[in-house]
Amino acid sequence: MDFSYEISAVEKGFKAVCGVDEAGRGPLAGPVYAAAVILPVDCEIEGLNDSKKLSEKKREKLFDIIIEKAVAYSIASVDAKTIDEINILQATYAAMRKAVEGLQISADYALVDGNRMPPLSIKGETVVKGDSLSPSIAAASILAKVSRDRYMYELDKLLPEYQFAKHKGYGTKLHYEMLAEYGISDHHRMSFLGSFLGTK
Repeated sequence: MDFSYEISAVEKGFKAVCGVDEAGRGPLAGPVYAAAVILPVDCEIEGLNDSKKLSEKKREKLFDIIIEKAVAYSIASVDAKTIDEINILQATYAAMRKAVEGLQISADYALVDGNRMPPLSIKGETVVKGDSLSPSIAAASILAKVSRDRYMYELDKLLPEYQFAKHKGYGTKLHYEMLAEYGISDHHRMSFLGSFLGTK
């Protein structure tokens, strides 16, 4: 992983390039998170990688290092109710847009993980598997994932019966068992529960 995508954008005349990624598109409960990160192009962060390839302990450690070394960073989320209202794709786009617009130093170019470009107020490009190729996207991936996990741990304290700390809202066997026992909470995405409710 190197800064070739970021450097390429700088060579085109852009001054502040941010990486953008999301976490939590697939779960049955909780918000979707996104982060935007501007890193110095000479920045070295050992172990930086796609958040899904890292242990939780490693992600937590990297979270603090990224925040310390970033030129700017921003983390945003969109809740389950809004996901149901506008659909998960639009909610993910909204979280990404909020993250980019929340940067303490305005970015003028975005490198976005995946193959779909959200409607941002700045120019940018998509990078397939970007969280394994671009340090800024990998950093955004970690900030989004850790922030969402921390939220789900807090939710677990509020609603311990659902055991959110164990499954983070994803559709595991345990989660479906808890849904069957305790019903649907205000933090669940109704639009994701069609098969559970028998409406799909």
